Amino acid sequence: MALTVKCYATLAEHSPPEGETPHAEGHTVADLLAELRIDPAEVKVIFVNGLHAGLDQPLRDGDRVGLFPAVGGG
Repeated sequence: MALTVKCYATLAEHSPPEGETPHAEGHTVADLLAELRIDPAEVKVIFVNGLHAGLDQPLRDGDRVGLFPAVGGG
């Protein structure tokens, strides 16, 4: 199964080439973070297909995943 993954801001260096990554059926967002070598503590907002998701969200073929770190500003 294939996912489209986009990592934003400080997580951008973990984005897969061309935004797509193969992924095993039944895996979760937490499994994806492990494959991308991203510490879950660094991820503050997760979207799957445009909807807010948690680490336990199961992923399906064709899903679009967005990963965002905490952002600060003044």
